[in-house]
Amino acid sequence: MEVNAEIKKATDPIYQKVSKAIPEIEWAIHAPYIYKINKLKKEKNAVILAHNYQTPEIYHGISDFSADSLALAVEAAKTKADIIVMCGVHFMAETAKLMSPEKKILLPDMSAGCSLSSSITGEDVRNLKKKYPGVPVVSYVNTSAEVKAETDVCCTSANAVKIVQSLGVKKVIFLPDDFLAKYVASQTDVEIISWKGTCEVHEQFNDEEINEIRKSNPGIKIIAHPECPPDVIRASDFAGSTSGMIKYVKDNQPEKVMMVTECSMSDNVQIDNPNVKFIRPCNLCPHMKK
Repeated sequence: MEVNAEIKKATDPIYQKVSKAIPEIEWAIHAPYIYKINKLKKEKNAVILAHNYQTPEIYHGISDFSADSLALAVEAAKTKADIIVMCGVHFMAETAKLMSPEKKILLPDMSAGCSLSSSITGEDVRNLKKKYPGVPVVSYVNTSAEVKAETDVCCTSANAVKIVQSLGVKKVIFLPDDFLAKYVASQTDVEIISWKGTCEVHEQFNDEEINEIRKSNPGIKIIAHPECPPDVIRASDFAGSTSGMIKYVKDNQPEKVMMVTECSMSDNVQIDNPNVKFIRPCNLCPHMKK
């Protein structure tokens, strides 16, 4: 599609913001779609929700609300739009439907899965409950609706520690992320029974990589997602959810920073923090990119 004067006028303000992340030749491909999508969502009374791991043309170009999984679920419950378009993965669209059952939820690609979500089933949870009777089950939001139905309480990486502490018990079953479970255990006095699920993006990082980055970038701040292995968390300056990582950069404005998480997030955050130099580890989530 050709970028005519009308499209250029409508999309130029967006490009001025994202120009450091998207080359001009590439923007010429995105601009017509951004124009049409933004026009169509107004006609259909639709809202576009995008996870922090989406690419800049989606995150800054068409989304009405971009955030982590917790904030997306809250926004899905609050919106007055007739249609919610979820730029994320399958469990996020399911969660939006649970929060807003009367809304039409659209997921651009139904095959957009998640290694964490697919690591456990409802039957697995039922078997764990039989094995550990009376022990409350805390499930990460990165799970299917089937698993959530067998769960006592859901959490995200942003509130996992608070949720576990709020139960006031000595032992919980925490599913399905083994690394997040270990992080929660390190932050509480609660015994954690975990599952062996992992995020295929975050499990690739290691402390050797972190230490090498520190050697070649003196003074760098390294912030990691708690889905990373424990040795990565220990080697980092800060660990938190995607929203927590964004807040860290905004509040501290480090000279250099490395965000140990999905690759596109650094692009999106740098656009909003132009004075910060981002050292990018590039592990892409193939599901988010669908």
